[in-house]
Amino acid sequence: MSRIHLRELGHSYADGVYALKPTDLVFEHGKTYALLGPSGCGKTTMLNIISGLLQPSEGRVFFDEQDMTVVPTVKRNIAQVFQFPVVYQSKTVFENLAFPLQCRSWERSRITPRVNEIADMLGLTSRLGRPARDLTVDEKQLISLGRGLVRDDVAAILMDEPLTVIDPQMKFELRRRIKQAHTYARVTVIYVTHDQNEAMSFADEILVMKDGLVVQRGTPEALFERPANTYVGNFIGSPGMNFLSLKRSGDSLSLAGKIISGLPIALPEGDITLGVRPEHISFTDASDSNGFAAIIESIEDHGSVRILDVLIGDVRARMKLARETTVPPAASALTVRFNRFCFYANEQLIES
Repeated sequence: MSRIHLRELGHSYADGVYALKPTDLVFEHGKTYALLGPSGCGKTTMLNIISGLLQPSEGRVFFDEQDMTVVPTVKRNIAQVFQFPVVYQSKTVFENLAFPLQCRSWERSRITPRVNEIADMLGLTSRLGRPARDLTVDEKQLISLGRGLVRDDVAAILMDEPLTVIDPQMKFELRRRIKQAHTYARVTVIYVTHDQNEAMSFADEILVMKDGLVVQRGTPEALFERPANTYVGNFIGSPGMNFLSLKRSGDSLSLAGKIISGLPIALPEGDITLGVRPEHISFTDASDSNGFAAIIESIEDHGSVRILDVLIGDVRARMKLARETTVPPAASALTVRFNRFCFYANEQLIES
């Protein structure tokens, strides 16, 4: 394992456009990280620089205290899992897993028990004698992962959208296997994805990226509860966070004619927006002093949950309710309550 430090690292092309803007980041030993963002945000560029497939135009890459910026990929002791499984089709599963050890001149007496150990952990034991070409895509992806885990000198495992081509029904199983493998090996894992569900369910820490920059990093809980900006609030969550414009009068803020309580100590000048998760809006009694009159405009049934569009004054918001929660008739006089919320100015979180 290695502590990976990107020191003022950036990458731009000949036209001066940055794919990755200069940044300083540290990935600690043995943790799982997800680089999360849309296509073109710089996440794969960062991964390729860490692996050595791409030389940065500025800054340095350190594994522990060793400068690896110009060290070729083959000497970085990096294991890589790509979007499409890379396996030796004519070799058996055993031969695929054993190959990295054979390249390091391991003796057969050491190779066999090590391969068996990794195969058992990944659920590949019954397939060890089969040619890789006979396996499913998800099984081949497990072989790619196993080739990295079988080694004892891996500094980190880098995964670039490894579940993209996997059947949706198999993604849960493969994700479980990957997490199990990390628990076993405790190696640093950096996982690139555009899928927030993959990132939230897999990583210890998520780095949300936009336009070549990390705009927030933190635990899944921190990103969900306290988005640092409206971009993260909208990107994380399904549906994303509601952003409701507030009316300002002196030091007071109001929504639908009602004063908002629980304001930050100091409010900056300019427009203030209230951010509230659909999960954090609930129906309440009309006598609730913190409630807001609302009208149901539409209901979407998603099976286990319902998504409601509600009108609060002249502002629309979305609610997310569990199946067992009773939804009042649309014609009823309704009141909703915000159980948790944040304030934003110029799209940035106002800290209380």
